[in-house]
Amino acid sequence: MKYLFPGQFLVVFLAGFVAFGQSGGSGAKDTRKKSKEVTATAPVVSSGITVPSWLPPTTPYQPSATQLTDVTDTKLDVRFDYAHQYLLGTAVLTLRSHFYPQTVAVLDAKGFIIKSVQLVDAKANKPLTYKYDNRQLVINLDHAYAREQAYQLRITYVARPNELPAGGSEAITAAKGLYFINPVGKEPGKPRQIWTQGETQSSSCWFPTVDHPNQRMTQEISLTVEDQFKTLSNGLLITSKKNPDGSRTDTWHQSLPAAPYLTMLAVGDFAVVSDTWHGKAVDYYVEPKFKNTAKAVFGHTPEMLEFFSKRLGVEFPWEKYSQIAVRDYVSGAMENTTATVHGATIQATRRELFDNTYETSESVIAHELFHQWFGDYVTCESWSNLPLNESFANYSQYLWAEHKYGADAAALVQQQDLAHYLEEAESKREPLIRYHYANREDMFDRHSYEKGGRVLHMLRKYVGDEAFFTALNRYLNQNKFTAVEISDLRTAFEETTGEDLKWFFDQWFLERGHPELKVSHSYSNGQVLLRVQQTQDTLFQPVFRLPVTVTVWQKEKPTNHQITITKADQTFSFLAADKPTMVKFDSESQLLAQLDEERTMEEIIFQFYHAQNYLQKYEALDLLQNKTTDFAVSGLLRNALSDNFFAVRRTTLDHLRGYRGPNVSAVRTEVQRLATTDPSSVVRAQALVTLAAFPNENYTTTYQAALRDSSYLVEAAAIEALAKLPSANSRTQIAALENTPSSSLLVAIAGYYAQRGSLDQYAWFLRRLPDLTDTDLYTYLQAFGAFMVQVPVIEREKGVHTLEKLARTHPQYFVRLGAYRGLLALVPSQPDLKSVLFDIKNKETDERLKSYYNLM
Repeated sequence: MKYLFPGQFLVVFLAGFVAFGQSGGSGAKDTRKKSKEVTATAPVVSSGITVPSWLPPTTPYQPSATQLTDVTDTKLDVRFDYAHQYLLGTAVLTLRSHFYPQTVAVLDAKGFIIKSVQLVDAKANKPLTYKYDNRQLVINLDHAYAREQAYQLRITYVARPNELPAGGSEAITAAKGLYFINPVGKEPGKPRQIWTQGETQSSSCWFPTVDHPNQRMTQEISLTVEDQFKTLSNGLLITSKKNPDGSRTDTWHQSLPAAPYLTMLAVGDFAVVSDTWHGKAVDYYVEPKFKNTAKAVFGHTPEMLEFFSKRLGVEFPWEKYSQIAVRDYVSGAMENTTATVHGATIQATRRELFDNTYETSESVIAHELFHQWFGDYVTCESWSNLPLNESFANYSQYLWAEHKYGADAAALVQQQDLAHYLEEAESKREPLIRYHYANREDMFDRHSYEKGGRVLHMLRKYVGDEAFFTALNRYLNQNKFTAVEISDLRTAFEETTGEDLKWFFDQWFLERGHPELKVSHSYSNGQVLLRVQQTQDTLFQPVFRLPVTVTVWQKEKPTNHQITITKADQTFSFLAADKPTMVKFDSESQLLAQLDEERTMEEIIFQFYHAQNYLQKYEALDLLQNKTTDFAVSGLLRNALSDNFFAVRRTTLDHLRGYRGPNVSAVRTEVQRLATTDPSSVVRAQALVTLAAFPNENYTTTYQAALRDSSYLVEAAAIEALAKLPSANSRTQIAALENTPSSSLLVAIAGYYAQRGSLDQYAWFLRRLPDLTDTDLYTYLQAFGAFMVQVPVIEREKGVHTLEKLARTHPQYFVRLGAYRGLLALVPSQPDLKSVLFDIKNKETDERLKSYYNLM
């Protein structure tokens, strides 16, 4: 599962309102340590101990599901009632008692109408009695079945997903398993589709099963659909038969066992673009209008299959690999066995491809593909062990970037992962492997993903590449088609390396938090003394054991020293004939830590020019961003604008906003050049943001030229810049873009009109609403609210009604929040909306939104 963290919108909300469509920034936060503790608001317990604000409340123990009955095979025959949004199904399940003889079979089956339950018999099926509470189906068997004796149950049922509670979390925003999109065709421009989302335990919303990750089953699914529609499910399409009523029945069969949550189906009007790898089908299902760009988006998949298979020493094990893009998806993407589901935003027009970097769609594609080994081939036995799925998938993004694009690209992935984890760590710190949590969905967080990926990188650096990938090969081969826990991974590494690694797995997987390090050095009597202090709260976090590389530079010569930190305060010494030019702690930039490293400005400048990786350059730029009046720093920044790696140029431009140092005119000319000629659209967009931040300057001509850029990202940055410099000509140019097909550009235009619009754009706001992605709707709706502040109250009725309806009924909770905030902007001029907002707040059922509303 790769989720897009809708909570990122809420981080913006909680930090304070950000201007609509604001872009820019270096793309990653400063990960250096800012202060010793984040406990400013922490309560104090009676013993006088200050409890950190990030310490989570006590939650119940969550054991692995007890296995009484195993589902070994599932055969489904399903058709669909579009008008009622029902699935009409017949399931034939092959079951065995796990160990002890069982007289009942307990199946998860949520919100069904049960028509019949029968024991399948060669002579005649035998009706069985059962009890059903709308969540579980308890079937009385005809006798006690020992584990050696398989039996089959035939269940006819109706699944009613829309009659289930909404459920959902930040990771997976709904939990009804089966989704009908525009089922009766009432939404113009939106295709009719059906698709499923099984993780965590939602497959049982559309077929009866034992819905836990420690189950494994083969499967066969027959789908009867309208003949014009394509179907997709796990495994291979083994038959496709036209029926007398004009429908068609497709049967998909998967011969290798997988967990029930990995079962999927999809139905709709898709174009299928075919690829191949080692004789296996590799297909991309997209909306027909994206047929010609499907390979531009997904075309690296065969190369990824080859790379991952060779790197792991385990060839891709499944029968085929398909990817499908669906509308209104409830997460980012899902690694169903042989058939990954993506949200529709992964599709791109030729123009959108200009802004499509490996940081976006390619990383998601790599993430889901790697799950076919880590998550599907070998599966976590419980959600407590979710990092055994997600941390590996996260790390695949680094591996692919490293392989395909080089060390700098991989380091950028690493930097962003660390920043995302540390952002979350300000409010919560949990062990990676968590046996205590309130809700299994809580496991889908920055810990299980980004922190886990960084931990795996440290493990790789510690044991070395050969041992790391040999251990992964052992882990996969020893545990294929089984459920695992963290001890299985540790055992594989210990058997490979011959070393007891309990210390590593304990502190990084089973303890919470991360090191917060204060590092200083001095030189005297031919020795460098390096002092490392672990300043994190060690009452609730461990004192970490940290193997790390320290590089001592003497003039142009670097010398690496390997040290292992084991104490809260420790000093190391290194021989050096002369005073070092620079001493760099963690010179490989591999620690998951917050660093406060003392260095002079001269050392930092030296670090930039002698950087061994992108992260060292980024750190130097970050540390020097407030020293731009210094000639040496100014020269460094101008040099960085010509760096080969786009992220260095982007970061430098971000730090040059409002620049007033030496050679102002030359610097601004160089920024203007990058805004028009840099090959990276990300850099061109950032250059426009930087130009807009220069005081007393007017670059309207440059912004207007950027409105004709090939990149939507650059156009959006130009629109935001022009909002600060209104002119009639600019407004005409922006009005000419009102019919753009780009959702992101619509957000920028909405932000412009929120500041510079008039009543003339009122109808435009309403007309373009259906054309935005849910992600962009969050911002667009707030811009609409800000725009309507300029509209006379008597003219607002339709807009207010639209925002109110979305705030009450939109299926995505963050869209509801955007609509709510749009209404909130109108309260000062329309006080009667207070009662509407109060009613929305009181009737909201999503606990996250209720919490956010209480903060407003």
